Amino acid sequence: MFDIHPDETFIQKLSDSLDHPEELSSWESFKLAYQASSFQTIPRFDGLLALEHLPHVDFLDHQVDAANKVVHEMNGRAILADEVGLGKTLEAGLILKEYMIRGVAKKVLILTPASLVNQWVQELNEKFYIQAASPRKKQASWKDWEVTVTSIDMAKRESHREEILSIPYDMVIIDEAHKLKNHQTKNYQFVQSLQKTYCLLLTATPIQNKLSDLFNLVSILKPGYLGNLTDFKKKYRYHKDDTKGVEHIHSLVGQLMIRNRRKDTGLNESKRHVVNERLAFTEKESEWYNQLTALKSDHNSFAWLTLEKEICSSREACFMSLKEMAKKMDESKAQKYISLMEQLEQLPHHTKAKRMVELIQQSDEKFIVFTEYRATQFYLQWYLQQHGISSVPFSGKFNKSKRDWMKQLFKNKAQVMVATEAGGEGINLQFCHQMINYDLPWNPMRLEQRIGRIHRFGQEKDIRVYNFAIEGTIEDHIMNMLYEKIEMFKKAVGDLDDILEKIPGGSFDQQLQSILKESDSRGEIDIKLNNLVSYVEYTVNEGRELS
Repeated sequence: MFDIHPDETFIQKLSDSLDHPEELSSWESFKLAYQASSFQTIPRFDGLLALEHLPHVDFLDHQVDAANKVVHEMNGRAILADEVGLGKTLEAGLILKEYMIRGVAKKVLILTPASLVNQWVQELNEKFYIQAASPRKKQASWKDWEVTVTSIDMAKRESHREEILSIPYDMVIIDEAHKLKNHQTKNYQFVQSLQKTYCLLLTATPIQNKLSDLFNLVSILKPGYLGNLTDFKKKYRYHKDDTKGVEHIHSLVGQLMIRNRRKDTGLNESKRHVVNERLAFTEKESEWYNQLTALKSDHNSFAWLTLEKEICSSREACFMSLKEMAKKMDESKAQKYISLMEQLEQLPHHTKAKRMVELIQQSDEKFIVFTEYRATQFYLQWYLQQHGISSVPFSGKFNKSKRDWMKQLFKNKAQVMVATEAGGEGINLQFCHQMINYDLPWNPMRLEQRIGRIHRFGQEKDIRVYNFAIEGTIEDHIMNMLYEKIEMFKKAVGDLDDILEKIPGGSFDQQLQSILKESDSRGEIDIKLNNLVSYVEYTVNEGRELS
């Protein structure tokens, strides 16, 4: 039993106040105070209150459903794994706004690749009316900011790490979360050490290579939810006939992950037109290529294929590698390479570069051109300039301010952006509708990420993708085996997840690297690549039959 004591001071205070009415607030002030209090109350618990505060944003049904599910069923801890371009950032912003309105998320940390920091700050401000800080100084006072957007690299620096880990954040949002797949990295360990009540992980590829990637992401949200990694691998290692195990883990993860696919959203999206172009070396290029082939015995398969890929890209890229090789040889052997380099300098402009300029000159539209090599990037910019075509570079070497600047220059001034692989993630370039894959990546997932820069949620125009390959080279093999035979371009990212998850013996990249390093001849490479592709093709067809 509790003793109840009446408030004996209230009547006296009221009497004193009535004797001095000038000390009481006016009726207008009281009404304003009452109105302010009513705004702070939560009128209901069901549904999303944030929608009433954001009438200027046209959320799609799948985005609203995702936010509803995270708030009301997942307790604010979820993996948002929609396919590329379906608006994961909008879903995260809506969830954050909802928790802020409900008064349970005040201290917020958003970790994103450096190239996306400014984009996040801008979208939070313009679409959600959330004022976010983006620290730029080495000595930042993290406790002073309510909503902070920064990169993991900056947050984990020695000068920041201790303070950030000491702050109890109400919500942590991590973009491009698939980069945390390895639990042994410092990035993963830093994120797992954060104090966080609610947590959102954003990724279009929750399973990049193997099931353990997903285990590690889930462990950030709910440590121990799937047990320990060793037992997990033993229990759920993929077996062809083990459908119950696969179904069980899907049901477990389904309680933490939301994945919308284009085919399920009912969107009348723009179409993707893909053109594979096989180009032939000129006579002089072919003669030089044959001389290079004669030196094949000097190198292992992997080193040789690197040179082959580079000459398929540009003289400049191949020249740099030959120069480094010559430095490590004795004088007599190095002379052959020096002679080859001198001849390389005399070759005409690259076949691919000429075709690239032809395509761009046929159109007034903007193009993004992807290459694998920095040397090729510099060459293409110079070559475009010679033909009166304006361009800007995009590289992983740029800081976030320069990346934003390049994006704005591309949008408002230049016709072409020449990007290395860093342009394949994160940035939104949906004002561009034409893409040239000047060099093809060997992992289909990377290609899909490239295309996702322009073929994304909100894209109203059809897009066109050109893929270049030189006939009779390793590029030709890759195009035929990976991008035509198994129709990778027609597959959604989610389907590729399932395929890559089931490849035995390592990730897709690891399989390719292993084939190239361990094969002694082109014939052996062809046989092994065919076996790998046959496995993937079988998996694709099996999936179609079940769908």
